[in-house]
Amino acid sequence: MRVLGNYALVYLLDGGGRYVDANGVSRAVRTGDLILLFPELAHGYGPEGASSWTEFYLVFDGPVFDLWKAQRLLDPARPIRHLEPIDHWLRRFQSVLGAPRRPGLGPALLEVCRLQLVLGEALLGGAGSPVRPEDASWVSQACALLESDLDREVDMHELARSLGVSYDGFRKKFARIVGVPPLRYRSARIIDRACELMQRGVLTDKQISEQLGFRDEFYFSRRFKQITGRSPRDFRRNLPRVDRTPE
Repeated sequence: MRVLGNYALVYLLDGGGRYVDANGVSRAVRTGDLILLFPELAHGYGPEGASSWTEFYLVFDGPVFDLWKAQRLLDPARPIRHLEPIDHWLRRFQSVLGAPRRPGLGPALLEVCRLQLVLGEALLGGAGSPVRPEDASWVSQACALLESDLDREVDMHELARSLGVSYDGFRKKFARIVGVPPLRYRSARIIDRACELMQRGVLTDKQISEQLGFRDEFYFSRRFKQITGRSPRDFRRNLPRVDRTPE
């Protein structure tokens, strides 16, 4: 076993093996399992015997995750969660690192905000049983529709009909597979978009709130803080200053 000194997540894309740690946890792991690693907690994991696996690996750190650990949202006693469909969750984890890195605190802060959103979804909504192939295809289509046209209001009842179900059936099925209701999922994607617009440094909060369909700037600020844990002002304060030459 080893001590990493940081938080990390390991998402198994293929294969299986075993995870052990100094708390006495010893568990078989399989495709779709998310392994959470904690600072100062000695651990070991990997395929057993002649087997192998494929993984997505991400190291992270910061006081916000220490707070999550203190509140048991990140819980060393529960280091393994199961997340399916795999294609969906891999895209979500990859989206944390979607923007090209530039000097300064801004890009890193944006990545932390994205990681909070994705990890929060995983910790609060991780499923415990495999998803059927037909459900995986259905939810991929649903996520694509929820992530489209973020600058305009979407009729959720019409969206549900396009997926061949009633709105109530859509809401229950999506929440069962993904772990969060469709409206909450779309709200998180909208805040992702707001973070990207802030990073560009062109639009004011008022302009962003209008573009993304919020009823006013104050409601936008409240929703932004609910989802990211910080206000738009705090987020902007840590972005690198961009000097623009008038055209």
